[in-house]
Amino acid sequence: MPGPIYRQLNASLRELLSSGEFAEGGQFLTERQIAERFGISRITANKAVAQLVSEQRLEFRKGVGTFVKRGTLDYNLRSLTSFTAMVESQGRKADTKVLSLKKNGAGIPELNNEPVFFTERLRLADGQPVIYERRHFIAALCPGIKRSDLHGSIYQLWRERFFLSIVGAEQSIRAVNVIGREAELLGLKPGAAGLLNTSIGYLEDRRPLWFERTLYRGDAYEFFNRLGYVEAPGAAVGRLIPSIPRAILGG
Repeated sequence: MPGPIYRQLNASLRELLSSGEFAEGGQFLTERQIAERFGISRITANKAVAQLVSEQRLEFRKGVGTFVKRGTLDYNLRSLTSFTAMVESQGRKADTKVLSLKKNGAGIPELNNEPVFFTERLRLADGQPVIYERRHFIAALCPGIKRSDLHGSIYQLWRERFFLSIVGAEQSIRAVNVIGREAELLGLKPGAAGLLNTSIGYLEDRRPLWFERTLYRGDAYEFFNRLGYVEAPGAAVGRLIPSIPRAILGG
């Protein structure tokens, strides 16, 4: 195979990743094992692995090793989709850590200053944190809600327990650099790429139910939309706008 040795090695490692020998999320060969298997130096092995990490085929976990990168999760912009249902539909395990639930009598402008509950949740796929969610919702519409109620789909909870008819949401998505506590919660290096979804969800009478600022790992999500020349308006749409300061993540 022509070209530098590390490029030849890169091609061999890509074939190895495609062969199914190493499962998504599973541990990959060490540099020493690569060097022994392919008869090359560890310096060459390191350079090839670094290239595959930059291509997001592999990921390096400090103090643990190199792992096969999982495929990204799909988020459909045309419909409200339960995180739990979406993750499980891809054969993966969904989990939720409820970080807080408290009642705020003052409310917020986006929800007409009505008393609200505020919750922070960390959403995980196969044990990896992928979403940090901050959500306010109208307290009067969810009487008696408890922290233990929020470990699954909140959309399902609203429909089945509180009989709320959700018709859609207005949504914007912005690219941000994740820093501070948010980076720590999501297991990211400070400054890593993220996607901030800011949305207001509505009931049938156009009454707002929730306001959220949800932060997605940039390396774990792809956002999906279908465009066409004859397309009915959808509940959720995306548009490209300038990046924003971290301050919008607060409060």
